Amino acid sequence: MASIKASLKAINDAIRQQKWDDALGLAENVIGRDPKNYQAYVFKAFALDKKNQPEFAEAAYNTAIGIRSDAQAWQGLIKLYEKQGPKSLPKYQLAALKLAEIFRDANEMYKCQDVVDKFIDFARACGDRAQYVQALQLILPNSPIYPALEGRVPHPAKTYETIAQILEVDEKKRINTLIGERRTRLGAKISEVTLEVNREVLCQSPLGEIYEQLTLWTQDDDVRRQYEEKLLQFRYDRLLVSPPPDKPAELQVVQKLANDMVIIKHPFKLAWDIAVEWQDHKEIKDWDVNVLNEYCSFFPDSDLYRVLTGFMTSDLSPFPKKAVETPAPPVRASEADDESEDDEDGGAPTSVVPYTDEDRLLMMTEGISTTNSPLAHRLMGEYYQHLEEHESNVELMRKAMQILLAETEKTGKVFTNANQCFMLYLGTALVFYQSPRNHSEAKFLFDKVLEVDPTSTSAMIGVGLIYEEEEEFDQAINFLGRALKDDTGNLRVQAEVGWLYALKGDYTRGKAELESLLPSMTRASVSKDLLAQTQYRLGSCIWNLDPSKAARKNRSGAYAYFLDALKSNFNYAPAYSSLGIYYEDYAKDKKRARRCFLKAVELSSAEVESAERLARSFADDGDWDRVELVAQRVVDSGRVRPPPGSKKKGISWPLSALGVAELNKQDYAKAIVSFQQALRIAPEDYYSWVGLGESYHNSGRYIAATKAIQNAQKFEERTDSSKLGDTWFTKYMLANVKRELGEFDEAVALYREVISDRPKEEGVAIALMQTIVENALDSVEKGLFGKSIELATGALSFALTAETSMTNTFNFWRAVGDSCSIFSSVQSRIDDFPTDVVRKLLNLDADDPSIYTVLADVDSVGKDVVFAEGKFPDDEKLGVDLTRVLHATILAHKRAIHVSADDIHAQAVAYYNLGWAENRAHLCLPSQLRVQSSRYQKAAVRCFKRAIELEAGNPEFWNSLGVVTSEINPSVAQHAFVRSLFLNERSAHAWSNLGALALLQNDIQLANEAFTRAQSTDPDYSHAWLGQGFVALLFGEAKEALGLLTHAMDISESSSSLTRRQYPTSLFDHILSDPAGLSVASLIQPLFALTQLRQLDSQGLPYQHLSTLYQERTNDSLEAINTLEKACEQLEANYEATESAESLARFALAKTDLARSYLSAGEYAKAADCGEMALQLSSDESTNELTAEQRKKARLSAHLTVGLAEYFSKDVEAAVSYFETALVESDGNPDAVCVLAQMLWATDTDEARERARTILFDVIEKDATHIQSVLLLGIIALLDEDEESLDAVVSELQTLRTSDKVTDAEHSRIGEVFRAVAILSENSTEDDVLTQLQNDIMLYPHLPHGWSRLAEFSGEEYPADMALKVALKAIPPRGELGAVDLADAYAGTGKAADAQTAIFIAPWSSSGWESLGSAVAC
Repeated sequence: MASIKASLKAINDAIRQQKWDDALGLAENVIGRDPKNYQAYVFKAFALDKKNQPEFAEAAYNTAIGIRSDAQAWQGLIKLYEKQGPKSLPKYQLAALKLAEIFRDANEMYKCQDVVDKFIDFARACGDRAQYVQALQLILPNSPIYPALEGRVPHPAKTYETIAQILEVDEKKRINTLIGERRTRLGAKISEVTLEVNREVLCQSPLGEIYEQLTLWTQDDDVRRQYEEKLLQFRYDRLLVSPPPDKPAELQVVQKLANDMVIIKHPFKLAWDIAVEWQDHKEIKDWDVNVLNEYCSFFPDSDLYRVLTGFMTSDLSPFPKKAVETPAPPVRASEADDESEDDEDGGAPTSVVPYTDEDRLLMMTEGISTTNSPLAHRLMGEYYQHLEEHESNVELMRKAMQILLAETEKTGKVFTNANQCFMLYLGTALVFYQSPRNHSEAKFLFDKVLEVDPTSTSAMIGVGLIYEEEEEFDQAINFLGRALKDDTGNLRVQAEVGWLYALKGDYTRGKAELESLLPSMTRASVSKDLLAQTQYRLGSCIWNLDPSKAARKNRSGAYAYFLDALKSNFNYAPAYSSLGIYYEDYAKDKKRARRCFLKAVELSSAEVESAERLARSFADDGDWDRVELVAQRVVDSGRVRPPPGSKKKGISWPLSALGVAELNKQDYAKAIVSFQQALRIAPEDYYSWVGLGESYHNSGRYIAATKAIQNAQKFEERTDSSKLGDTWFTKYMLANVKRELGEFDEAVALYREVISDRPKEEGVAIALMQTIVENALDSVEKGLFGKSIELATGALSFALTAETSMTNTFNFWRAVGDSCSIFSSVQSRIDDFPTDVVRKLLNLDADDPSIYTVLADVDSVGKDVVFAEGKFPDDEKLGVDLTRVLHATILAHKRAIHVSADDIHAQAVAYYNLGWAENRAHLCLPSQLRVQSSRYQKAAVRCFKRAIELEAGNPEFWNSLGVVTSEINPSVAQHAFVRSLFLNERSAHAWSNLGALALLQNDIQLANEAFTRAQSTDPDYSHAWLGQGFVALLFGEAKEALGLLTHAMDISESSSSLTRRQYPTSLFDHILSDPAGLSVASLIQPLFALTQLRQLDSQGLPYQHLSTLYQERTNDSLEAINTLEKACEQLEANYEATESAESLARFALAKTDLARSYLSAGEYAKAADCGEMALQLSSDESTNELTAEQRKKARLSAHLTVGLAEYFSKDVEAAVSYFETALVESDGNPDAVCVLAQMLWATDTDEARERARTILFDVIEKDATHIQSVLLLGIIALLDEDEESLDAVVSELQTLRTSDKVTDAEHSRIGEVFRAVAILSENSTEDDVLTQLQNDIMLYPHLPHGWSRLAEFSGEEYPADMALKVALKAIPPRGELGAVDLADAYAGTGKAADAQTAIFIAPWSSSGWESLGSAVAC
């Protein structure tokens, strides 16, 4: 022991000498000898501390403390922790607490206090705010050493206040920081982030306990009240963010704090709001009136004050009346030192007491508009219900229920009674507001109330009123009777029950019940509304008890009660309705009746009968604006459609009246909706179907209009006509619809039906005329030219039978003019023009000489030509008739201008129509007269300019001006087209016309752009494609141009003469280029187009001549002869009259073509004569009439034609002579040589046959690829048995056989020659023939000829079937096989059915008939 003490002394000496290593070594030595030596560990820890080894020093101190808890070791630890700074503050706090307890136990209080003070100072200086708050816990009452330090450290209230201030700032900063960080997350919402952060911070916050302790320890009442407010606010905020399971506990705390503050009358608004608002009493009277009065005195500026004051000062309030005194302004102690007693406005807040009902309502409305107080809404709902402000109450209660729901979600407080009241207020308001629209909702609300409170009188009354409105009278009486059991003195319910008996038809009992209530109501001073209602209902019972006219006219009966009702309440609408009926039906005072009905509708939109009678009255006056106002008011009332499940029928007339009014305003979309809604309510409303059909028609929905009108006509069939009245209008409307749909025949038939019943209807007659004309024009476009002429004639005949008054209308003369113009369009039927009818029409009411003088000084058109009599030569008759038609058209449109002098729009259209009639007359002039501007063209320009003056915004007028000035003044035309496109840039006509103008001015680029724009605007406009075809021709793209013209032909109307001129011309140019694979079927369309063109323009000889060229290629020789004979006659007459070289040239070409047609028809003598004349006309002396190329082709054709005619006339020598001449003039045309060779061979003389061989060899020398020459030489060599020549021919044919320039028909002939060679050769065998046939098939398996020959040779069925299958695949459009070849393939099978098919396909071919004969014979 002595040695240990010596060692400890040595350690102490070493420490004093600052020999830390020695001290440490000595300490370790002592510890080794005595592990429980407290002092050695202390010395060791001290030395380690001096050597800057704090971790080991702390361990040594803790070991020493473990041996003995002494002040020395704790002091060492504290010094060690002080050196380490803030990071060791928690350890420092524990050490300081232990050391303080040691000093406390040793009764060394100063040292104890010093330790604590130093630690708190150190935490305040070195630690953060949270560590400082933690350090202050040592001097709070819950600290173990607080009893020893009490009075030596600051008062707990001061410490708690310091902690509260620090935590308030830190938590606010933390909340803002976390919100700022989390709101940037993907998909984060600021509201959700704020709630989450507040919940996280507030639920973990110790502030609530700090506030509670502070209020307990503070001795300053002002501070206590301040922190009580903060505590309540903190608990309330934490309640709002708490999760739903935690809300009930928090709710109780908040309510207790608020109620405690109210008890001590502390004026903290949140506390009073909670205490007042969170009470959920069943009745308003259950609130503590003293608390409400104190609330009003404390917070006179609040919204709830305004509502409370207004309600509590009203007669409806269940609380005793108390004069509201001006309260002293509540001033907080904390603010008393800094602020004056007056507020910022210069005075203390004062309470205002309303003295009148208007002031009260204004005050309450002002308060409720900006508050979310459930109590305020409950009071306001009660007050609105008392005032019967049902519309306002509906809106208010919907808002209140949302507020209540939001309050429950926020606080977890369930307001059962308040919710019941809100549902009752809302349900009651819905019963009366826009009744009965909202009855289903009201019934639902009342049922929900009765589920919770089956004895609710208000709910039962509400359900009873709903059943009354739905005519469920027994159930209504049941509910109202149950309500009377709990409220026997309710006069309103008793009156309703009496009225229900009357509604059931028991007017006697109803009258007795209501009469018994009147004295009680008078004594009880009930509302004037209830009294007036009861008097009116009593009058209604009397009115219905005796329906006789005398009883109802009695002014002391029902009439007196109606007047009493108005005396009780001047604004009671039903009484006005009944009085209106009395005045209209019995007193016969329509003026007074209308005033009553008007007053009733003004007061209440529920007065449906008054509204209907008023609307009918306005409709009779034609005042559709007022009809619309009345009908719309009824619709807005909600009484039009009954609620779902109701027995009441809907009211359709307001919607029908709305539809008619909107129809008159041309608002067709709204009219359609109105009529549809009316028909949903009353599907059998005939007039609504008619109105719907008319609305659909006017809005362009013609299919729907047809269905609607047909539905109306079904009702006509089922209903007595006397009930419906005139039903002709449906036929008229259906005719209009059919007319718009283009079904003109049906429309005309319907119009005629209407006219037969109502011949005086001018509108129908005009519509009939216009429809007939439109049908005629449509027929022209469809190519039904005969029908169009018949319709035009019929229109003119009908116009002659029209009423005299119709002749003074624009549409009448427009229809007459359009009818006449059809004859100028279909000139082939111009002989059918009803001249006599037109003369009579033009003389109708024509006494005024100025009728037809419009522009007469320009166009010189009068009645002379139309009325001219006499006979004209045949060659002049067509021109005279055409002129008569054109003048009649012009005169009719001039008459239209005259009769439309008072209508600017109609006059503009009339000038526009006259302009086109004048332009049509100009276009019908001979081409030589159109070189310069004619009088018609000048008149057309004047007309279009006048139309533009009258209506400058019409793009069609500008477009027309551009058309007629295109050749006269291109700059004006360009301006007109540009102006037209400015007004309507989507006009394909204007774009096409602009393109045509550009073509005339040789501006191809502009033309291309204009036509392209026209195509994009309207792809179905044919002239745009036609113009593009012209552009392609100018660019040299003939193939593309043909495609464009073909498409234009496909989509154009039959009346488009320009398309029917250009397409056949372009296609014929293509035919002359000898294209491969051109079939006869491709000639049908151009031939049809030329036929239509001949109907439209019977004087177009060039195109008639062109049609004969197509007919020649389709073997229609007879029609070609007929056309060419007439053409030759006209050309010959023209030449004799003019002696022009052009006429002579055209006559020569026509004779050439006529000669060929005669030859084709077998009239060889005529063919020879025409050919001879053609040769004479095309002789050398006529070179000025025909070009060299024309002369060469014409003479070759004429020579060949005459030669063939002579040959078939058995004059071979003459034939040969003509052919020889043809060869000389055509430089040895190879085709002509082949014909001559065949003719020479047929003469059967050696010299002629040698001549045939020679000329064929000459052809081969010039063109070895001329297949026909090679084939003829091969046949000659085969017949002459010339092996050498035959080998040369076979070799050449083998070469040609593989050429891609050989056609399918030529392949067939080559194969036939090879087969003949194989059969007729000396050493030939059947195998050689079979080999040739097989070669044919191998080389051309897609052609039927090889298969057919193989079938014929072998007699097998398979090759014949294959020939048929191949032929079917080779016909158009997949191939170019002709009808004869297909018929041969069918005939080759040997079957009777196939033979019949062959005959059907090509009846002129013998193969089908022969096959059928063979099949039948077998």
